[in-house]
Amino acid sequence: MTESDNGPLHGVRVVELAGIGPGPFAAMLLADLGADVVRVDRPGGAGLAIDPAYDITNRNKRSVLVDLKTPRGVAQVLDLAERADVLLEGYRPGVAERLGVGPEECLARNPKLVYGRMTGWGQQGPLADTAGHDIGYIAITGALGMIGPPDGPPALPANLLGDYAGGSLYLVIGVLAALQHARTEGGRGQVVDAAIVDGTAHLTAMIHGMLAAGGWQDRRGANLLDGGTPFYDTYETADGGYMAVGALEKRFYGEFIRLLGIENEAPARDDLAAWDELRTAIAARFKTRTRDEWTTVFQHSDACVAPVLSLREAPHHPHLAARGTFVDHSGITQPAPAPRFSHTPGAVRTPPARPGADTEDIARDWQAPSLRPPPTERPTGTPDRTEHKDAAH
Repeated sequence: MTESDNGPLHGVRVVELAGIGPGPFAAMLLADLGADVVRVDRPGGAGLAIDPAYDITNRNKRSVLVDLKTPRGVAQVLDLAERADVLLEGYRPGVAERLGVGPEECLARNPKLVYGRMTGWGQQGPLADTAGHDIGYIAITGALGMIGPPDGPPALPANLLGDYAGGSLYLVIGVLAALQHARTEGGRGQVVDAAIVDGTAHLTAMIHGMLAAGGWQDRRGANLLDGGTPFYDTYETADGGYMAVGALEKRFYGEFIRLLGIENEAPARDDLAAWDELRTAIAARFKTRTRDEWTTVFQHSDACVAPVLSLREAPHHPHLAARGTFVDHSGITQPAPAPRFSHTPGAVRTPPARPGADTEDIARDWQAPSLRPPPTERPTGTPDRTEHKDAAH
């Protein structure tokens, strides 16, 4: 495999202690960028109720099966940590320590190790030891309260905003920054505490600035970017589809109302008292054609209008298809690695890792013989396959 096929993190070794949600996604992102990610699966699985063959967040990884409730399992993880650059875990605070694979034990074996911790509430605070999910994390940060209509309940953005944007991406940013420090002269490993509440709050930085300046009202559906304006909203079409309108700038707005066909009847854009009338006019006009018809009207224009597509429709959008934003691999249509690099692009190299399927290869490649089963556990007459490069694993 050439350098361009590996990604910019080629040569970086990552240990992922299996979990669900933001931790596996963060590890997938590192793997997409070329890191050698070893997922430490536990007997019985991590809890995600889908066939492992379809768990895209485990693509580009390899897996070993380890029982962390045994001394041998703990020793195996510490051996991997000694040989790794990064370790990721998503347990509740104190669990890794009780298992014997916490930061103290791992950094004692490898002072340069970056120990990434992914939680919802963080390692400290009144809620640190309680259970939680995305919806609760984004609720207390104010992010959830911003989303939805003014006369209805907050709208749920799946688990994209908290788990992945406020969680996984901040964990990856922290890990890469800490890795850079560890590799500088005099640098050392450290713990990265990535809490979803911290990351999600950080995402609202611009809004807090606007709030302080008086440019944002602390309620839903009353602002520039939350549907409060009639020219930044979604509208239903004749066939029950939706179009997304983001014509904020005046010149884009001018093209929008011209192509929509209401240029001569729409009330003045700057007349806030007439915004309800303007919204009604826009909505009525969109209801006269189907989503595909409106897509044709606005395509290649600067009106900032786009069709609202479903997950199955998105890969077929002409722009996304031309860019290769989605790829087909191992029978699954899935998002391609992002972002893109001119010299060291990432790639989907392997399908989702099957729990424990790569133990022999990892033991050889990482020179971690403790991963191999003791001779007494091998069936009589079965050779050590790591000694034969042409043997299937």
